[in-house]
Amino acid sequence: MPRAIPPIAFFACALALASPPRVDAQARDRGTIVLVVAQAPTAPIPTMMEGAASATDNADVADLLFLRLAELGPELTTSGDQGFVPVLARSWTRRDSLTLVFELDPRARWHDGAPVTARDVVFTFDRARNPAVAPKLAGLLRHVSSVTAEDDRHVVIRFDRWYAEQLYDAVFHVQPLPSHLLAGAAGSAALPADFVARPVGDGPYRWVRSEPGSFVELGADSGFFLGRPANRRVFIRVAGDPDARLNMLLSGEVDALRTVPAPLSDVQRLESALDLRLLTLPSPVMGYLLFNQRDRADRSKPHPILSDPAVRRALVLALDRWAVVRATFGPYAEVPYGPVSQALWIRRGSPRASGPDTAAARRLLLSRGWADHDGDGVLDRDGRPLALTLSYPLTSEPRKQMALLIQEQLRRVGIRIELVRLEGPVWSERRSRGDFDIDFSSLTQDPTPSGLTQGWSCRGGTNVAGYCDPVVDSLMERAIAARTGAEAERLWREVLRRIEEDAPAAFIYAPSYVFAVSRRLAHVTLRPESAWLRLWEWKVR
Repeated sequence: MPRAIPPIAFFACALALASPPRVDAQARDRGTIVLVVAQAPTAPIPTMMEGAASATDNADVADLLFLRLAELGPELTTSGDQGFVPVLARSWTRRDSLTLVFELDPRARWHDGAPVTARDVVFTFDRARNPAVAPKLAGLLRHVSSVTAEDDRHVVIRFDRWYAEQLYDAVFHVQPLPSHLLAGAAGSAALPADFVARPVGDGPYRWVRSEPGSFVELGADSGFFLGRPANRRVFIRVAGDPDARLNMLLSGEVDALRTVPAPLSDVQRLESALDLRLLTLPSPVMGYLLFNQRDRADRSKPHPILSDPAVRRALVLALDRWAVVRATFGPYAEVPYGPVSQALWIRRGSPRASGPDTAAARRLLLSRGWADHDGDGVLDRDGRPLALTLSYPLTSEPRKQMALLIQEQLRRVGIRIELVRLEGPVWSERRSRGDFDIDFSSLTQDPTPSGLTQGWSCRGGTNVAGYCDPVVDSLMERAIAARTGAEAERLWREVLRRIEEDAPAAFIYAPSYVFAVSRRLAHVTLRPESAWLRLWEWKVR
């Protein structure tokens, strides 16, 4: 059986490999690792990973090519100045409540040999803070008022207000680019075509080549200033079909696979493979039933059923979410309290998500006039049945399985659910315009709880269901502006409690990642915020 590991841990193993393009025995001895991913890394370049390019696999490859000033520590806490690990910056100081000064490591070099300088940091922040270049990053960095270079090695970052996540904002969102290769591109969303085709970074790996839709090859930077990578080559293979990825791993074509553990039969196949080791890690993924509070045909009107918070609470009470999660994920997921994944630090110390209470659900619905007046088994009010649609994407087998269980559980309390399974682009388009009753949503969260403002504040950019509670907005603003980590933690927990009380959604699952790793790999380190971040330390036996 797999066992859980903390965000940073090491595992010793032993094994052998082939990769496509095929790697012979001598190449294996020299140290080649082959990963398999679901989506092709199309543009793994900082400030370009927005919109459709914001896929996890793009970000994971970018993290092998480009460094941050600092990384999150083992606890993944984003609030306060403690717990960050120096990377490109070897140290930093706080001049006052609004000013941080970073000293770059003088050993850092771009892959073309040029030194990494403060000018590179300033150049990249200028791009990242420009809404015309990187609108999402610009929003995340909205409180950064200026970034300047005092000399080649010192960068000064100033903020327009004091808040507990200043250091996190300064180091996490921006990975510097080589300004000497990108002159004139600070204000342009596009970068030179030759750089996009062969990006030049400062990380442990250099870009070697790619075959679009098939694989990416990276080579170790033998002069990497933090230590020579333990493996010389990395192939990142692409296979969109989950069964294909699984078969590639079981056949020995690839060394490692990250997967959300559904269906359970796949995990069981991996468990029985003697040459694989299964490791679990808290994931940033979270799935939920989103209740539309606006009329799907006329967004200026409230939803005729789901605008009532009592009905929404009854829906949550009618669900045995723990049974749904166990049937789908086994021991590899939990029911979240509020809209938080396992990897979000504010979940620590939160209450356990409630179990089902169908009697209370029926009482709530009856108090709002919903009863089975015509004896057909479906509750109704004023001649209108309590009937809703539940939409989810065709590509998600776990959500299909869970939707069937949810449909049956709600039927038992008199709620009729019609399942609507849609092609991915159609599902996404309908969700974006609010054309649904209940949407089975899933998301991958940033390490910071401030990302909750996107979906759960009145004006959040992904708030497609019309949820609006000014008290929640106020609490989130206070939590973001908190001066201490303890104060921020207290306020974020109050945000979660209030959202649970409002029931804008039924929070269904927060899975672990299950990593299957070949036993020929040693010193395996896994990170929730970036799966392959420490790949350069892995060793091939």
